Amino acid sequence: MNGNLLLLPVLLQVVVTLAAYILLSRAKTTAAKAGLVDEARRGLHDDAWPDAVRQINNNIRNQFELPVLFYVLVLCLWGLGATGWFVQAVAWLFALSRVLHLYVHAGSNYVPLRRRVFMFGFLMVVILLGAVVFALLST
Repeated sequence: MNGNLLLLPVLLQVVVTLAAYILLSRAKTTAAKAGLVDEARRGLHDDAWPDAVRQINNNIRNQFELPVLFYVLVLCLWGLGATGWFVQAVAWLFALSRVLHLYVHAGSNYVPLRRRVFMFGFLMVVILLGAVVFALLST
């Protein structure tokens, strides 16, 4: 199995983050055109924006929390040459969970579902951490 394929879920996670920025840009444009923004406060205060904008903005913040650990762990695994099918499957499951997380967070924002999706992704990161430790102890 080509070890470089482990980088594909990383690229998907990057695309998810960029997609969130596109959604944010659209939401901000829509809110501004509708006159829903406190123009005097929008540059420094999140509460100057309507909830729909803050919801997506919060998701973008999330993209720089757990996914950062994912990036680090995948690069460690890649560098250690521990890129087998199991690790690749777990990385894909994490990245796909982030697609679903964005969909829920930027859409219905149904917190119980969002939390379950997040916890699944969290579990994938824990498994990747275990894989790094295993790879380090095996060398």
